[in-house]
Amino acid sequence: MFHGTKPGWIEVISGVMFSGKSEELIRRVRRAVIARKKVQVFKSHLDERYAGLYSVSSHDGTIVEAEPIKDSREILEHLRPDTEVVAVDEAQFLDPGIVAVANALADGGVRVILAGTDTDFRAERFGAMPELMAAAEIVDKLQAICVVCGGPATRNQRLVNGKPAPYDSPQIMVGGREAYEARCRHCHQVPRKNEGQGELLPDAAGR
Repeated sequence: MFHGTKPGWIEVISGVMFSGKSEELIRRVRRAVIARKKVQVFKSHLDERYAGLYSVSSHDGTIVEAEPIKDSREILEHLRPDTEVVAVDEAQFLDPGIVAVANALADGGVRVILAGTDTDFRAERFGAMPELMAAAEIVDKLQAICVVCGGPATRNQRLVNGKPAPYDSPQIMVGGREAYEARCRHCHQVPRKNEGQGELLPDAAGR
């Protein structure tokens, strides 16, 4: 099933929504196809935006065919014997087993490309993305443009009825431009339950 005599490695494309992660994954897939590599593309079944469940689609409408999966184990179950490149979009939605799967594929000589959002709307770690970034040989963290100030956006701003979603909202809520914005650290807002109750956060010196 694997190509143990050939070098394999892991590439991770991370960043906020609208930063071009899917576009970059699609670009790498197309280049691999041009190089006549045998490629398989997978995506989480949770993401049905834009082109639908059986494709990876960027926000600008670029599309490649993909196989929807419910968990990381299905990647190995659906892997063809001659596959040389495996690409996975929306990796943050997959279970922790994706780390072991990616490592097993790379150890077996497969080039593994994973794209995903490494932080959620709270700016906290999202799924197994941090572990994938630690295991990868190549990591590219992309930025978007803050819709408020125009600075480099590194946060996913979730909106509910046009207002920032509270901290205790569910972590996963699939959506596009109507539900999310890219924002910088300073324009990102996450209302908390105890906000406005006199609780103060320590300053940079820990006081």
